[in-house]
Amino acid sequence: MTRLAVQAPDGVFTAPAPLVVNAGGKSPVIVVCEHASSFIPPELHSLGLNADTLESHIVWDPGAMAVARGISSRLDAVLVASQISRLVYDCNRPPGSQDAVPAKSEIFDVPGNQALSQADRDVRIALVYEPFRSCLESVIADRRSPGVIVTVHSFTPVYKGHVREVELGILHDQDSRLADAMLGNTRKHTSLNVLRNEPYGPADGVTHTLRESALPSGLHNVMIEIRNDLLATHQDQDAMAAMLSGWIMSGLRKLDVAVPGEGA
Repeated sequence: MTRLAVQAPDGVFTAPAPLVVNAGGKSPVIVVCEHASSFIPPELHSLGLNADTLESHIVWDPGAMAVARGISSRLDAVLVASQISRLVYDCNRPPGSQDAVPAKSEIFDVPGNQALSQADRDVRIALVYEPFRSCLESVIADRRSPGVIVTVHSFTPVYKGHVREVELGILHDQDSRLADAMLGNTRKHTSLNVLRNEPYGPADGVTHTLRESALPSGLHNVMIEIRNDLLATHQDQDAMAAMLSGWIMSGLRKLDVAVPGEGA
């Protein structure tokens, strides 16, 4: 595993580099998983969190990476994933956002992120965000044809004590072309409760990757949110990846974008 290092105020801070899977994939689709990992560098002493919290959804998106890998495999798409917990730095947030290094996530205080200096935040930006963004932009530039950005996330069924009825969210920012095409397909092929821009939307700041990497160049794009109780087993994750791959391919066909891989 390639590791990156930067000089921090209290010593050298290291972390794994972004992961690229199927770099030679022939599809225009680029799958992105910003919250793929629960890894917290040992220099951060678990951010002061207890063992139970370190296994929770605030640290990463459970099941999302398995689904992202499944989509990558089925569509012959390159996959770019962060290998560092969203609590160290959330790669789906810009450096100026307080949520990029949250002092509190949902109902949980994050002691290791409280009272950080700008120098401390700059270390996280240099070690996590900038390499991830550079890696993704390099992958986009290497595509033979205009890329298609598909980001994969999962969310908790209960948030701040409220049960979420939505099971799948198809999210977009200003460009809704691929989301529209996918939503038209979902209503015909699943009994799941699938909603547009739920349980989050652009106003919540969750479409940063789409805004940064897709909108400026007019690339087709979509963000997928999956309720994580639907991803409890490997079989669940594989079935979800198969279904979503079909929806993506069907949606792109409607937009006259050719994608190799398994049919819908």
